[in-house]
Amino acid sequence: MSDLAEFSKEMMKPESVGDSRLFIKTYQHYINAGIDLAAGSAGGAACVFVGQPLDTLKVKMQTFPHLYRNSLICFRETFIKEGIRGLYAGTVPALVANIAENSVLFCAYGVCQNAVKILVRKENTLELNPLENASAGFFAAFFSSFSLCPTELIKCRLQAMRETSSKESIKRAHIGPWVLTKEIFKTEGILGFFRGFAVTVLREMPGYFFFFGGYELSRNLLTPKGKSKDEIGLLRTIIAGGIGGVSFWVAIFPADVIKSRLQISKSNDSTVAVTKELIRKEGFRALYKGLGPTVLRTFPASGALFVAYEYTKQFLNYGLTYIP
Repeated sequence: MSDLAEFSKEMMKPESVGDSRLFIKTYQHYINAGIDLAAGSAGGAACVFVGQPLDTLKVKMQTFPHLYRNSLICFRETFIKEGIRGLYAGTVPALVANIAENSVLFCAYGVCQNAVKILVRKENTLELNPLENASAGFFAAFFSSFSLCPTELIKCRLQAMRETSSKESIKRAHIGPWVLTKEIFKTEGILGFFRGFAVTVLREMPGYFFFFGGYELSRNLLTPKGKSKDEIGLLRTIIAGGIGGVSFWVAIFPADVIKSRLQISKSNDSTVAVTKELIRKEGFRALYKGLGPTVLRTFPASGALFVAYEYTKQFLNYGLTYIP
């Protein structure tokens, strides 16, 4: 106890406080990136816990439209045959995917905001308008795609496991993420985890343009006169985050359908071939199959993501500024 008290007294000395301030000032960019990384991780975890059941319905409806006419039938069939566990199928890889994606995404977003700030010759990232923030999100999404593609591939295959398993291999419907990961590596190699990478990038980059654009525009419109965007409160943050999430999915849903089909397919067909086959057999409406549960999921899930992100970021920044 005496050692701890001695350490605290030492750190409170003017020269120690000055050294701390100098350290923070010198490494501010790295510290900001670390804060964005941590806040993005918190946001990713919150997003999964809120939205995973409806994400499962989305994947099932996208990949097996002939089995499920609407989201209620999909929910009922999944719940009856698989229970709560079926609705949360793929939660572990989804959690890994979202934490990995959002930590990289928000870290890259902060870096890209600084790059855009320099390009448009502004003093601070807080001065960026919604279009400029949307552009930063567009480029940040390229980097997050590398962490997202492998984990989302495993998630999609787990979510569709029952439907893709034959009667002879029904036990496969209950294998876990680790077993599936080893199986993919054994049969398809490291490149197997990046199946659908091109369409993931095509989905993510324009998607996050609308995601961050919708969020920042909503925050601007919801900010009361005389206050900053960071002071809009919990409810307005949820609404702005929800609008950003809905903007993302409405813009890129067809690409997501194609990505899901590619990732669960056992053939080596190209993105173009899968798209042509889908439209030929099921029509253009199939490109929006599952949009309903996706919108229902994404509003609260994206709201939770941004609440966790913004409040974690504020908490960590407050800790940095609390130096006597």
